[in-house]
Amino acid sequence: MKKIQIFFFYLLIATQCFGQFQNKISQPEKIFGLSKIWQEVNYNFANFDHVATLNWDSAYIAFIPNVIQTQNDQEYYKVLMRFSALLKDAHTGIFYPKRIDTCMYTSMFGDYRFYLRNIDNKAIIKYINKSKKDEIPIGSEIIEVNDQPTEEYLEKEIMPLISASTDYVVRDWSVSNLFWGLKGQKYSVKIKTPAGEIKSLSLVHQLTKEKEMYPADDREIFSFKWLDNKIAYVALNDFGDQKIDSLFVDKLPELRKAKGLIIDVRKNGGGSSNYGAAIAQYLSPDSVIYASRVTARTNNGLYRARGSNFTVKDTVNNPWVANAYLCYHNKSMEYLGTDTWHNDVALRNRIIIPTVVLTGHETCSAAEEFLLFLDKSKQIIRIGQNSNGSNGQPYLIDLPGGGSMRICTQHCIYPDGRKFVGCGVKPDIEVRETVYDFINNRDAALLEAVKYLNSEVAK
Repeated sequence: MKKIQIFFFYLLIATQCFGQFQNKISQPEKIFGLSKIWQEVNYNFANFDHVATLNWDSAYIAFIPNVIQTQNDQEYYKVLMRFSALLKDAHTGIFYPKRIDTCMYTSMFGDYRFYLRNIDNKAIIKYINKSKKDEIPIGSEIIEVNDQPTEEYLEKEIMPLISASTDYVVRDWSVSNLFWGLKGQKYSVKIKTPAGEIKSLSLVHQLTKEKEMYPADDREIFSFKWLDNKIAYVALNDFGDQKIDSLFVDKLPELRKAKGLIIDVRKNGGGSSNYGAAIAQYLSPDSVIYASRVTARTNNGLYRARGSNFTVKDTVNNPWVANAYLCYHNKSMEYLGTDTWHNDVALRNRIIIPTVVLTGHETCSAAEEFLLFLDKSKQIIRIGQNSNGSNGQPYLIDLPGGGSMRICTQHCIYPDGRKFVGCGVKPDIEVRETVYDFINNRDAALLEAVKYLNSEVAK
């Protein structure tokens, strides 16, 4: 009986994947979907200042024939993704309908399964199914896809679909999604191994039954270990789970014995700023910790009507006219305050010692707020790479055919006005990962952190 159920499950998936090729979304619905995106973005998107050269109206007009000409629903949604990606915002983007999304693969090719990572601007295999680890060693590079150099294929097929706030994250996510395609999609691929051997593979997106990967990804939301010279290492990998706070608090008795501390948020994609604040209060000497200064779009029909009568000169020393003028030009923003937390932890119970926070391109959203919490703490420095450069509050809208879009409605900056969305929180000491580091399991940023703390402890 169980085998029959499994058979019908895969038959159902195959039917769904075939069905998505149908052009179920009517032409009027396609135009409506594009128009809805244009409208909602026009009135709610908070980060137009990051794409100052984008003429959103002209882009909308240019994409109307593009959506009309699409031959099926998946192709239609790819066009919407290209439209959304023009906004260059990681908290803004398009999601496929479930019936299409279940047919989209990135890593499974039947006998092969692997995941990619951007290192040294190369598409490097970081995990592979265990049975293939000797045939295709980790650290191997994808150098050609469908008779095109990987770089050319990325720029043509993948990068235009990626919504991200920084160019380096566009590249990272494009490499990770190099083989983002439908079940049954075929690829001819050339791979260069670390030894320099060139291998050619013909790959087809299909389910990989083998589950075990090499190396094993045993990452947990929290980890702790001692390094030499009483340096403590703590990885905070997820602010999406509240238990990370209690896991950190449980280690406080040990952390108070440390002479130096490393906090690793390189793999933390965010979650709740509250969870990060609950930990940051133990690391900050300040009585108040600050997160983002927040503004959001405002729209007032009366102001828009009256604002059409004013010029820039009229706005000088006249706040009401200035607001009306901005409303007319879809640029009116309301200051909503700076997120703050009062530090209720007694000073004697805090861990105020030389500290390094490790950051990287995956440090995103609430994890970037965590960096802002600690920004003024003089005993703390950042080592690694720029953070993701994205934050905000997404607003979700439904689209024809069952898909959706999220739109960033919150404009975030440092409390003192500095930007981090669109450029990332910069480290005090930059350390870039190399392919050599990856292949040899050498964590250059961690080594630099240990070196720095040893020098601080020795003072």
